[in-house]
Amino acid sequence: MANGFLSARAKGLVLAAGLALALASPGIAKGVDPRVSSIVPGDAAALGFDPAKFEAARAGLKADVAAGRIAGAYLLIGRHGKVAFQEGFGVQGPGQTTPMSAETIFRVFSMTKPVVSVTAMTLVQEGRLDVDAPVSKYLPEYANLRVWQADGTSAPATRPMLVRHLMSHTSGLIYGFITPAAPIAKAWEAGGENRNDLTAREYAKVIAKLPLKAEPGTAWNYSRSTDVLGAVVEVAGGKPLDVLVRERVTGPLGMTDTAFFQPQARRARFAEPAKGDASVYYDYAKPTPMLSAGGGLSSTAEDYLRFVLMLEGDGQYKGVRILKPETLARMRQDETTPTIRKAGLFFPGPGMGFGLGFSLVLDDRLQRPGNGTFSWWGIAGTEFWVDPKNDVFMVFMVQSRDLAMDYQRRNRAWIYDALVK
Repeated sequence: MANGFLSARAKGLVLAAGLALALASPGIAKGVDPRVSSIVPGDAAALGFDPAKFEAARAGLKADVAAGRIAGAYLLIGRHGKVAFQEGFGVQGPGQTTPMSAETIFRVFSMTKPVVSVTAMTLVQEGRLDVDAPVSKYLPEYANLRVWQADGTSAPATRPMLVRHLMSHTSGLIYGFITPAAPIAKAWEAGGENRNDLTAREYAKVIAKLPLKAEPGTAWNYSRSTDVLGAVVEVAGGKPLDVLVRERVTGPLGMTDTAFFQPQARRARFAEPAKGDASVYYDYAKPTPMLSAGGGLSSTAEDYLRFVLMLEGDGQYKGVRILKPETLARMRQDETTPTIRKAGLFFPGPGMGFGLGFSLVLDDRLQRPGNGTFSWWGIAGTEFWVDPKNDVFMVFMVQSRDLAMDYQRRNRAWIYDALVK
């Protein structure tokens, strides 16, 4: 697998050369060679896993493919910087014969959020963005927000929305799809929540006109917060979001297959769901004006592993530092309280908190990953986590909205049942 991967990556020599030129520009970090795979195989037993127990994951994913529940998936499990288990299952899509691989491109949806949050924190390191500042410092239209009332009216917000509220989903914003029948969700839909014909900056202006579900900083509601953060990042960074992400995160890490939209030339590598839904599974190669900071990236297991290993490396990967250790530590501070967690919807679960872009394990008596684990997932079932307590990391890629929550449960069982020392 490794030799085949390197051969395929070598096809991108022209792209790599272009990237090298870009990374040579002033102000951009020196980059990791994208032609050298991020997947460094290790001996599973030496890494503390019982290899035989990985058979549960293998059997489970093979059974899902055989039953037609998924077209395919890719699972990668590692520890101490090395990969103990990596395997593709099934094919890239219905009617296809190309097997799933580390090069298959997946819509990672909300796994975009941590990437954009890290991009934002690189601006924080430079003093160009302040997480404790009001959003209105960067987006003036957020100075006069209103909060939804039980009778369907709205009243002026009494608290400012801060940048860290956007990063921790405590802004008061919502995702209408979570409770589509709720009056506020209908008001958001009518007000343009689902538009993709606007730029990130234009979209943020639309969202500013919609009523908040709660006062900023008082409730956790999964939301369009990171999409608004994308506009903040553009203003603070002075460039379009895709350029900032590429210059500050994906480019230096050698993530050449990670983008908001993919070129047609890569279409043969696109993963598709067993059951299509055009309203969810957008065409990778048809750009829209909207660069969704909350869910617009697509990536591969090999590419996203570079990002994960940077996080595991305390902000550094192969000598390229993206975040200072203290910056990443700030991202991993819980921004919630019991009251905030109970007041909202869709919270990650018991024993969990939420920082600046990641969910956090606060009590591993209630969660399988160790205390301090930080992670997030996408609506099509993709997922990653970094568990500093056990030094375990994982990347899971699939395109199955129906099974997303089920795979979260099963991945934890498969991985931690196999971790024996």
